[in-house]
Amino acid sequence: MTCFLPKIFNLIRLQEDKTIQLEERAREARKLVMEILAEAGSGHLAGALGMADVFTAFYFNILKHDPKNPEWAERDRLFLSNGHICPIQYVVMAMVGYFPVEELRTLRKLGSGLQGHPEKGTLPGIESTSGPLGLGLGQASGYALAAKRDNRDFRVYCLLSDGEHDEGNTWESIMFAAKYKLDNLIVIVDRNKIQSGGNTEDIMPLEPLVAKYQSFGWQVLECNGNNIEEFIGIVEKAKNTKGKPTVIIANTIPGKGVSEIENDYHWHAKVPTKEEAKIFIEQLI
Repeated sequence: MTCFLPKIFNLIRLQEDKTIQLEERAREARKLVMEILAEAGSGHLAGALGMADVFTAFYFNILKHDPKNPEWAERDRLFLSNGHICPIQYVVMAMVGYFPVEELRTLRKLGSGLQGHPEKGTLPGIESTSGPLGLGLGQASGYALAAKRDNRDFRVYCLLSDGEHDEGNTWESIMFAAKYKLDNLIVIVDRNKIQSGGNTEDIMPLEPLVAKYQSFGWQVLECNGNNIEEFIGIVEKAKNTKGKPTVIIANTIPGKGVSEIENDYHWHAKVPTKEEAKIFIEQLI
């Protein structure tokens, strides 16, 4: 009689090893974000740290893409609507091979392709220009509709902040995506509950966010956005949805990994000094 238990245990071990590797990469990404923002002297830190796990999961596991061929026609498209958290996107893209890691030191410098908000055409692998909040979902939805009409197989992902749901444009796009049954579109909301100037529920309450999306005709999934394994699993579930777009509300901790920064909205658009960065990085080890 054949015993399958060793095979099962080996499979579990492989899964555990892969998760540990992804978690280590996310930690490394947070350290690099801290370093380059301290060197730049300006930018947005809390959201970038909070989304390190999501970006690591995307570029190292979820996305169908090729860093050596950024314009590959069959690649998945990732739209970053809340462009101010782009340091974490830049870092993970460099780690996966889109451009040299050394180039990260040019963040926010004159002539660099790594500006404070991403600009399509200045850096390989950037799918859209973002800056003003509330526009990314409209761009992604239009792209997803075009892909659907052209019978293309790639997926369109769009990352939104929770704060930009204060923008009317966002809700227009939510209606649009539902109307055209864009099941090739998966939206991830960074639900970190902070925005510039305060907590989201104090500035413009969003709850009940799940019920709002459902009432607009979306499938809604929710997860811990700082748990890589859980996030990857929820994206796989979203991929199987037919006939409607899916939104994943990813609950994250802004400033994840640094106790002085976590859940503090004052760090939304604040960066550490080089001395502070050294102290904070010690917590990330």
